[in-house]
Amino acid sequence: MPRTRPSPAVRKPARRTSSHVAVTLLAAALLGACATGPEAPGDSTRTTGAARDRPTATPDPRPPHPAPSGTGTDAVTPAGDLLVADFGGDTVTFLDPVDGPTGSVRVGTAPYGIALGDDGRAWVATAEGVAVVDTRTRRSLGRVPYRTGTGPVTGGEYRGGGMGIALAPDGERLYVGVNVPDGPGVLEVVDTAKREVTATVPVGRRPFDVDVARDGAEVYVTNHDSFDVTAVRADTLAPRRFEVAPYGTEGGLGSWLKPHYAVVRADGRLLLPFEGERLAVLDPRTGRVTVEPMTADTHQHGAALTPDGTLLVVGTGPVGDATGPPSLTVRAPDGTERTVPLQGPHEDVAVSRDGRTAYVTGGFTRAGSWDGITVVDLARGTTRRLPGGDRPLGAVVLP
Repeated sequence: MPRTRPSPAVRKPARRTSSHVAVTLLAAALLGACATGPEAPGDSTRTTGAARDRPTATPDPRPPHPAPSGTGTDAVTPAGDLLVADFGGDTVTFLDPVDGPTGSVRVGTAPYGIALGDDGRAWVATAEGVAVVDTRTRRSLGRVPYRTGTGPVTGGEYRGGGMGIALAPDGERLYVGVNVPDGPGVLEVVDTAKREVTATVPVGRRPFDVDVARDGAEVYVTNHDSFDVTAVRADTLAPRRFEVAPYGTEGGLGSWLKPHYAVVRADGRLLLPFEGERLAVLDPRTGRVTVEPMTADTHQHGAALTPDGTLLVVGTGPVGDATGPPSLTVRAPDGTERTVPLQGPHEDVAVSRDGRTAYVTGGFTRAGSWDGITVVDLARGTTRRLPGGDRPLGAVVLP
């Protein structure tokens, strides 16, 4: 029998006893979805290393993966193909949206997010630095080392290094959220012409996502483990913190009810989905957060906007209090929603240039991921699974 759900405006988390909190923290540690580093197996061996300040891009010494058969290393990638970050390995994979994988390029350990420039260069947040890939010729252009020390290079959900990543509208600056295990994160600013880090800004814990205002004036960092968004002025790099916690912050690091990804709406407000129940709308001019109801009842991660302003949100399945299955929420600008069922957990979503197709990555940061993407026809609500990539997380559609 379906649950009767109170309105998001009035529903409150149940009061927890100390024993309840302890059980929740233990479950978060064992399942590993949204707890922070100390609860993750093996994290006790990681320490924060000394800061590094190597200003120029460094080449990857390993040989490249083979180019697609018959194309050679100078092959030109067709427009509309996908590039996905292979979080389970050290590559990015090129995918034909019909036929699947067509080649890969080594970039560094555990690549997470990808930002794509108009010049065809992809910037990939890895555990080792920001990798640069010429997507037109499928060549590695080296890595930009982080200035922030993040400890030993590892893989997995709690690894140090880059997570969210975004380019300024003019392409001259790149912003990457760097996770520092067991501590606050850092926003690193990269000069894309010089390929060097020019500034660092303190932000919150585990910066899952980075977004830029449409006019480039501000950068927004969604900090998973500190229940907040850090807004950073592009000119002064002055940070401001906004708490975004429609369920409150009870449970702390063991809570499932944290922000993951955001999108910037045309009016400048940020949209942050929670649990298929609540859409937090942050106005960065005032810091005010309003909440609108959602309907999927599923633990939500990746988000994207189509050209007409439709919001797409990835539902990973039943986690915590959310009981609904994996799905893709399609939310029209007027707030009406429909959900497209997905087979198994997914992590993030990219949209075709015409806004008709969504590509949902199967990597997921928890157990249950798979090596491929789901292609969703947004008008018909039909899906097909396309193998490719090694636990793919971030994805972009190539111009």
